[in-house]
Amino acid sequence: MPQPASTHSQTPANPLAIRILLLLVLTAPLIGWQAASPGTAPAAQGAQSAVERSRRVDEVFRQWHSPDSPGAAVLVIDNGQVVHARGYGMANLEHGVPNRTDTVFDIASVSKQFGAMAIALLEADGRISLDDDVRKHIPELPDFGHRITLRHLVHHTGGIRDWPGTLAIGGWNFEDVMSFSQILRMAYHQRDLNFVPGDAHVYSNTGYNILAEVVARVSGKSFRAFCDERIFRPLGMTHTHFHDDHTEVVANRAESYRPAADGRFRRAVSNLTALGSSSLFTTVDDLAKWIDNFHSPAPAVGGSAVIARLHERGRLNNGTTIAYAFGQSVSEYRGLRTVSHTGSWAGYRSVLQRFPDQKFAVGILGNTANMNPSLIARQIVDMYLADRLGPAPSAAPAAAGAGAPAGSAWKPSEAELQSYSGEYRSAELLTSYSLEVRDGGLVARHFRTGELRFRPIEKDRFQAPTFGEVRFLRNASGDVEALTANSDRVRNRRFDKVSGR
Repeated sequence: MPQPASTHSQTPANPLAIRILLLLVLTAPLIGWQAASPGTAPAAQGAQSAVERSRRVDEVFRQWHSPDSPGAAVLVIDNGQVVHARGYGMANLEHGVPNRTDTVFDIASVSKQFGAMAIALLEADGRISLDDDVRKHIPELPDFGHRITLRHLVHHTGGIRDWPGTLAIGGWNFEDVMSFSQILRMAYHQRDLNFVPGDAHVYSNTGYNILAEVVARVSGKSFRAFCDERIFRPLGMTHTHFHDDHTEVVANRAESYRPAADGRFRRAVSNLTALGSSSLFTTVDDLAKWIDNFHSPAPAVGGSAVIARLHERGRLNNGTTIAYAFGQSVSEYRGLRTVSHTGSWAGYRSVLQRFPDQKFAVGILGNTANMNPSLIARQIVDMYLADRLGPAPSAAPAAAGAGAPAGSAWKPSEAELQSYSGEYRSAELLTSYSLEVRDGGLVARHFRTGELRFRPIEKDRFQAPTFGEVRFLRNASGDVEALTANSDRVRNRRFDKVSGR
């Protein structure tokens, strides 16, 4: 997409003129102009059909395509060829910079397939085995009494607690500086697991951060340098890197936004460097090169054996095969095999969905929290693959009573609530919460996060923001001695009662 004219001149800029120019630039794709990536081939379908499909994609993004809104960069590949590549809305609202196909986005958890590729390359080199005990490479991890392998971490079956939920309970704000080294230290302080390794599949960003550290230690290079050398440079992905310094200046970076109650947008600050699990910065132009490596009969990176490895799904101890492979979910959509992953962090929203047998792919990199790329990607798939898809799935009928509470909520007395009051400390997180009774309810206070109200469910069970389900534990005398925080990705996080009744 062409850039607006420079406003750096001796003559003061005319805001109205700049706005008119931006409107012309932004509406160009919507009246038929297309910014194709250099060297891309025309679509296999007829020109009129290709134009009509692109216009329909434009319509999907129209609500974000203005000088007052962030938006996205979008890539569609069909039969191995780029058939649609455009930017919508603004990369930076403060400076009036539009999103383009060479705009750099943080793609959040879509990063995991690149971390998985790094592990698969080391395995192909013969330098690691997926069945290695992770403590062989990272001895700082505690001995949990169960062997956790690299394979477990790749497939999210290792039981390692997820860092976003863990650090939130510890009082961290997601706009804080959250560095790779801090995340690793959190992992080294874990006292137990969510479950026995291999017994369940529970998504864990932390597992992929540990894998990134394995890559660094085995290769003798930083994780960023290894990926640059083995993945990005060979593929010509010149605007892609794992972001390992939150202060680094990145040219053409899209800012992150979320909508506010007043209808305008606010910055959604990100200071994260979660290597392996997140923090990959890239463009849709570069993503096209990554996708082409999967479509190629002779992949430039990894070769056919590594590409096949990246599609191998995990298996639980009971023999169940899960959908999750190597940083990607392998599934089916309307009769066609699909490989996909989504990402969400701060205001960034992303999805990469491939249909290997059709050499079809959709990539959406957004910089606004009010976008659902997965839903939009499905709309785009339905447009382009309409004649190749099976019947649309019928909507499942809602279960009787779905969403209704299971019985009346427990209404504890003042004395019952007082039995939970006191100071609770986590030795693992080195943080404390003070629980007190106020206005007929139980409130938890933390010096960083403020107050959290505990909603009673039944005796010794409450629900609370950040904590999820709270369970109070009692000793042999019946006195409360601890509480545990329980969510899907962070289970049995213990806080011992150190004072109070």
